Amino acid sequence: MTRLSIQHSAINLSQGFPNEPPPPTVINALVRAILGGTPERAASLTNFSQDTALAPIDALNQYSPPMGRTELRNAISNQYERIYSWNVNPDEITVTLGATEALASALRTVGRVGDKIAIIEPFHESYPNQCGLFHLEPIYVTLALKGGEWTLDWDELEEAMRVARAIVLNSPHNPTGKVFSREELRRVAELAVRHDTFVITDEIYEHMCLSGEHYVLPKEFPFARHLVFVCNSVGKSASATGWRVGWCVHPKEYTTAYRAVHDQMVVMAPHPMQYATETFLKLPLQYFTEMPKKYARRVEILRNALHEVGFGVGVPEGAYYLFAKYKGVNALRDLGPMEAAMYMIEKVGVACVPGDNFYGMANDGRDFLRFAACRSIADIEEACARLLVLR
Repeated sequence: MTRLSIQHSAINLSQGFPNEPPPPTVINALVRAILGGTPERAASLTNFSQDTALAPIDALNQYSPPMGRTELRNAISNQYERIYSWNVNPDEITVTLGATEALASALRTVGRVGDKIAIIEPFHESYPNQCGLFHLEPIYVTLALKGGEWTLDWDELEEAMRVARAIVLNSPHNPTGKVFSREELRRVAELAVRHDTFVITDEIYEHMCLSGEHYVLPKEFPFARHLVFVCNSVGKSASATGWRVGWCVHPKEYTTAYRAVHDQMVVMAPHPMQYATETFLKLPLQYFTEMPKKYARRVEILRNALHEVGFGVGVPEGAYYLFAKYKGVNALRDLGPMEAAMYMIEKVGVACVPGDNFYGMANDGRDFLRFAACRSIADIEEACARLLVLR
């Protein structure tokens, strides 16, 4: 959809990546890493003119330890401590090639050919695709829209976890914007222990809770800690999706196996970006606490515009997506989801994603289009102006 949006000069509200830069101090750290070559020299660089001499000895543009820089793993541990009061041993953290690889390595670590993996539907499309890559069988648990709220059928969930090797849990949730409550996470943790099912969490939108609160499952419910793999990334929160720096907090007893899988798949995350990520994770807490306000405004502006032209769209609790029912829009009502998405690109000039992209067996996605409100305010406002042709 991004390719098509470029082709048709559409405002790209499809793929969920920002078009604004990372914080200046974080970019500064990346430049210093590339030019400095070593941590000591990088820390001392202040002048980035074209005359800056390259480092006579270089380390930061070369391989890092496969599990990630020690300093970065310490910074990740400290971040969990200062935000969640969760004490994580850095030796139980592996730095990965984004959250995508963090999750894939977790699936490969615990899964064997033919194992079932429970996936909450709708889902990010990478989850079943990764299962296919490792010859795992995805089974789907319905997240249904009832009375304006996205809810799980707990009997269906337990039945799935009874036979699944692992369940993938994404909160805040893409594409619905649901934030799983502490009580819901408690029930998941109890089911995991009851049925000896691993829980692989995807928490890349943790700092984008527009309402409610994000909870880290193994911190809140340590009785399930031995079954939980926490996957995350700086891509969304740092506006640096191209850096590909993520991590997994894994159970101690799976550290060796997880790192072996990670090492053989990708070796390591980009070294200079790891160095810069240390700076990102040391930003003042205000940066992270103010982030929901930034995206809440964009979500509200886009939601109001979608509602005005006939989309059925609720208020997301987290992330920055609007999963909108489109059958109420006259120009779209008789179209399938892909046809509707193409109409939006070609006739309206706004790119989105067809809803069936987020479903496996169910047909629920035929009623939805997903819009990403993570672009600049200028882009959001231009998209809203273009939507008016649908009235």
